[in-house]
Amino acid sequence: MMKGTIGLAFFSLFFICACTGTRSADLGPQNGRLRPCPDRPNCVSSQSTDPRHAIRPLSYQGTPLEASERLLKLLGSMPRVKVVTGMPDYIHAEFTSRVFRFVDDVEFVFDGADKIIQIRSASRLGYSDFGVNRKRVETIREAFEKVQ
Repeated sequence: MMKGTIGLAFFSLFFICACTGTRSADLGPQNGRLRPCPDRPNCVSSQSTDPRHAIRPLSYQGTPLEASERLLKLLGSMPRVKVVTGMPDYIHAEFTSRVFRFVDDVEFVFDGADKIIQIRSASRLGYSDFGVNRKRVETIREAFEKVQ
């Protein structure tokens, strides 16, 4: 009985803490750059030079506005995604996990000169994400390439 009560209390505390992750105030590009990943494995960024966090940017054809519209449409078709900011040169979306309702922030910055989209995907809470952010970016990349 005691083990069950302690287990339930631990799970409840874990669940409450997991649901309280708040959006960081410093999201968004600063001089065309996304903020660096923290020293935890639960973040990937196309602007990172650290191999643990580095991932290729997305590439696109057409204008930045056309690419932004395609990406917004794609994000709108994905489950548990809320677009917080959708501008022609910057998109911020929140991805919520199915079971524990963890929220991850995914940001996109459009580079019109090089026709690439810089991307950062990071968990708000915890240490490891078991590769979820990296897999998410690759899923977005694959789907985005199909709609070009």
